[in-house]
Amino acid sequence: MLLVIDVGNSHTVLGVYDGDSLLADWRVRTQKQRTADEIFVALNQLFGTRGLSFGSIEDTVIASVVPKLSRALEEFCIKYLGHKPLWIEAGLDLGMPILYDNPAEVGADRIVNAVAAYDKYHKALIIIDFGTATTFDCISGKGEYLGGAISPGIAISSNALFDNAAKLPKVEITRPPERAIGRSTVKSMQSGIILGYAGLVDGLVGRIKREMLDNPHVIATGGLADLMADVSESIESVDPDLTLAGLYIIYQRLKKLGEV
Repeated sequence: MLLVIDVGNSHTVLGVYDGDSLLADWRVRTQKQRTADEIFVALNQLFGTRGLSFGSIEDTVIASVVPKLSRALEEFCIKYLGHKPLWIEAGLDLGMPILYDNPAEVGADRIVNAVAAYDKYHKALIIIDFGTATTFDCISGKGEYLGGAISPGIAISSNALFDNAAKLPKVEITRPPERAIGRSTVKSMQSGIILGYAGLVDGLVGRIKREMLDNPHVIATGGLADLMADVSESIESVDPDLTLAGLYIIYQRLKKLGEV
């Protein structure tokens, strides 16, 4: 079996593949100070809920944007799984040309999403990942990573509002408001945060489409993808397991090349 891990700034997504089947997946909060032993305890509990054991894991693939956790994850894999993990980075042969000025600057999660989405759709794409930051990744019809855009995530934006406006309460970002014109402070804030962010998404997607020219398909992923898909006019599909699928695809590709 294959353990795949995507470490984001706010959440870590994990999955276990048996062949090409995703047996189990989890989303947990990223805790940057965790030790290898603490990671063992947490994952052991998760595995137990699905009747899985570490002994069945043959390999591990990790994409991470949190360098502080890298040493602990490496130590966890060696100590408890008996192997070193494969780290996803731009220098690997990922089967996708990266047209960034400096390919090493592209986050591992963005590359993984791009590989998975193009493998699934085989056409021009815009991938929107709603995480701590919201990333817009652009893939050409030829399967080239063109670049994209990065904006503050919804939570970061709303927390800045709460922290800097003393009289405004903290509101939940759980479901879209029924009206753009809010008739209370809370509803006005929900409108501004959620519908306002949808306007950011639709406006940026519109500009990107005019530059790409080849009518890209727009995919959303990440923790708030379903919520934003309900209010955005440009999102065409939601794929919550995109990153996990990308890790699996890259692992299989590198395995065939003899690099793992």
